[in-house]
Amino acid sequence: MNGLLLLLIFICSVQCVSDLSNLPHINQEESNIYEDICQNEERNCSDLSQLCLICPEYNKSMNCRYGKWLNTTCSVRDNVKCWGNRSNIIKKARCVYCYQTERWEHSCVLKNMCTAIQSPLAYYKTNCTVHHNVMCFGKRNFNKKLRCNWTRGHKWSTALLLSITLGGFGADRFYLGHWQEGIGKLFSFGGLGVWTLVDVLLIAIRYLGPADGTFYV
Repeated sequence: MNGLLLLLIFICSVQCVSDLSNLPHINQEESNIYEDICQNEERNCSDLSQLCLICPEYNKSMNCRYGKWLNTTCSVRDNVKCWGNRSNIIKKARCVYCYQTERWEHSCVLKNMCTAIQSPLAYYKTNCTVHHNVMCFGKRNFNKKLRCNWTRGHKWSTALLLSITLGGFGADRFYLGHWQEGIGKLFSFGGLGVWTLVDVLLIAIRYLGPADGTFYV
């Protein structure tokens, strides 16, 4: 009896893995989304995302013009739970590969191991995943280069205020992390006022920023 039960569990697990392997190029995160969205019996079949549907017309429309919108007929996957009509579901989609989707149509892993303020501009390579409600061709997770634009929370308004009020004591330089220049301003009384005025101007036009190369908030 126990052997038969173990056999049934094994067959079920193999079937579940097989079902997920047939999905259109998804990663582990989207596998979890698949479980949450495609196994929800309270969802209308017509509201399901591409992960839960089979759209043969769309998947074969490789000759369509980039960016062109088209209506395609889809059907619900066999193991997906939903209510309503499971076939002849009309979906409006664009002819676009997943890596060509707009920035707001996918999410990327953000990194801060780079210098934001740098010439030429610094970029880093990261992994991105298309939102489950966006239809596209190809792999739904892909690599992409993003501009380094992170911040540690330094506020431009705070830096400018410190430069105007306490700039002669190097408070603005200390706040931005320029410790050596801050000590120099402190013991030179802001370069007898000249250095103070210069820093006010540089911070006002955002030329002088945080020492770690990040952006202002």
